Amino acid sequence: MKASEVMADLRSRFPAEPEYLQAVEEVLNSIEDVYNEYPEFERWNLVERLCLPDRILSFRVSWVDDQGRVRNNMGYRIQHSNAIGPYKGGIRFHASVNQSILKFLAFEQTFKNALTTLAMGGAKGGSDFSPRGKSDMEIMRFCQAFIAELWRQLGPDTDVPAGDIGVGAREVGYMFGMYKKMAREFSGTFTGKGLDFGGSLIRPEATGYGNVYFLQQMLATRGIDIKGKRVAISGSGNVATYTAQKLLQLGAKVVTMSDSGGTIYVPDGLTDEQLDYIFELKNLYRGRISEFADRYPCEYHPGKRPWQLASFDIAMPSATQNELDGDDARALLQGGCFAVSEGANMPSTPEAVKAFIDARILYAPGKAANAGGVSVSGLEMAQNAQKLTWTAQEVDDYLRRIMADIHAQCERYGRVDSSYINYVKGANTAGFMKVARAMMAQGIL
Repeated sequence: MKASEVMADLRSRFPAEPEYLQAVEEVLNSIEDVYNEYPEFERWNLVERLCLPDRILSFRVSWVDDQGRVRNNMGYRIQHSNAIGPYKGGIRFHASVNQSILKFLAFEQTFKNALTTLAMGGAKGGSDFSPRGKSDMEIMRFCQAFIAELWRQLGPDTDVPAGDIGVGAREVGYMFGMYKKMAREFSGTFTGKGLDFGGSLIRPEATGYGNVYFLQQMLATRGIDIKGKRVAISGSGNVATYTAQKLLQLGAKVVTMSDSGGTIYVPDGLTDEQLDYIFELKNLYRGRISEFADRYPCEYHPGKRPWQLASFDIAMPSATQNELDGDDARALLQGGCFAVSEGANMPSTPEAVKAFIDARILYAPGKAANAGGVSVSGLEMAQNAQKLTWTAQEVDDYLRRIMADIHAQCERYGRVDSSYINYVKGANTAGFMKVARAMMAQGIL
């Protein structure tokens, strides 16, 4: 297998899907050498079967707004691979959603889920519907219309969705309720549910907490303590805020947070009180991060991302894909940044990733660092199957062990020499090998 030849073929077939092509190219470049050590992979054309999703579901979603007008959006579910378990991946509601973005996310999810050691395949879904500015009733009607089209493809042993950007506990609750009505069953078909109807403790915190636990594993390889380190975080949603919460608990200084409008910079680091306000601002009032600067005097940079505002020890991009480019990476490195751990999916462009790897800093790709969220989703599935609820401490202990195990897999396949681990190669190779072995054992399907 030559990665360049495979990519040339995919570019000719899917020229309008840049995010998908970017994600595939990163993985293929990482696994090319390992793949070619197994001639049977090539005989069975495993690489093409891995790149193409099992199926792509697309459908119109018609719903009625509060003024009685009929509105229409597109809905999608990309079921990429169920080689190692039922399809598993979030649902995203955002105006930017298209087939390319969801194909990239489903592809990444396949390898991320394989790293968790849990029995979960990869999928992703969503719609170009945006909850922003919509009433609760409008959101409920949209969620119900979305699931009315999709419910036949779902099930606890078939496809288990969760939340993602634009889809929190409220949206999951509406979708689960509609699924339950249509399927006439109460099962663990969604994760991220409310605690009163099958949800798991620590699930909201899991992606952010898991990212910090993975960061600690990386820092330990160089004997670095996180206490007192200046950390730049992008975003102010679920992942970003719980990342910040765990960092503050460990004594780090969180100096930036952002949203699509701009970035706040707090040189001395956020206090617990200030972070509580951000939680309230974003979750209760659905406000903008600029309002933080109105309440707590600090620097606010409209239209800016955090990466070039100051010098940081650690960067944790936690907003969206391709938010950190080559110029941002060079600015971080020049400022002394020695670790980057991704809370979002593919937030760093290929140019930025190359800069981090060339500089041999601690760099964790999202499929490894942000796998805590789907890991606890898997634990929620286990609790639902057992009809039990675990304590917060039990779930958190599982999460720590899973993130440590993911780090160990990355180290096994990504160790370059005694002083450097290429976590991109390690994560991609470890995830690929697990899925590849399962596909080979199950035959050509």
